[in-house]
Amino acid sequence: MGQDKVLVLTDQVAVSLGAVLDAIKAVKKEGVENIDPLIITQASLESVSSVESSSVDDVISISKSSEFLSDQLLVNISKVLKPGGSILLRVSSQSDSEQMTKSSLERKLLVAGFLDIQTSESSQSLGIVAKKPSWKIGSSFSIKKTLKVLPKVQIDDDADLIDEDSLLTEEDLKKPQLPPDDCEVGSTRKACKNCTCGRAEAEEKVPKLGLTMDQLSNPQSACGNCGLGDAFRCGTCPYKGLPAFKLGEKVTLAGKFLAADI
Repeated sequence: MGQDKVLVLTDQVAVSLGAVLDAIKAVKKEGVENIDPLIITQASLESVSSVESSSVDDVISISKSSEFLSDQLLVNISKVLKPGGSILLRVSSQSDSEQMTKSSLERKLLVAGFLDIQTSESSQSLGIVAKKPSWKIGSSFSIKKTLKVLPKVQIDDDADLIDEDSLLTEEDLKKPQLPPDDCEVGSTRKACKNCTCGRAEAEEKVPKLGLTMDQLSNPQSACGNCGLGDAFRCGTCPYKGLPAFKLGEKVTLAGKFLAADI
């Protein structure tokens, strides 16, 4: 088995070897003395990008300023880490003045794609450990779908079943009858165009009465409704079609009825 490759990033000009070894011990439990880490001081986005992709087992960041841990820096660190690799962020207490809280660092790691985030705090520094997912970008795998087995339903052929037709009565089986008079809406309604109830034939048998000059000059009404208008006149009213009038007064048409249409 080859030696693990560890990358150490810091925003300082120099970092003590003891601080580096202490940080490595937080990630590696064994073989720390045999690890020869690659240390980049005053690290930047460009210096991290120069490292080969997926070539580092662990990345350790030791910084005094929380501004050093930008979103893009964490994305670049994720690129150089091997699948399943670990990252340790160690920020000194001096970053408290910059109001970089633990929750904000955890959020940045989640956005960068890290998992299994664990936090440890001390009076001098804040440490957060996370892991890169074990799968590579673009990898695929099948999802095993569990088939649910439906319970078997036992049907007893000897069970008593009800015949649905037996629930119907003789009244339910009768064919519905249409109304005997499909033209009947009111007692004074005329027969419709396609009359089938016999109203049209009945109206044709009724003799049509014509108006005389005496009826126009001195109109009278046996029912008392002839002068009220067509809405109140019966079907055989001789005044049907004429405007409303007063009984005993001559029936006249308004001037607008006599004027020609323009």
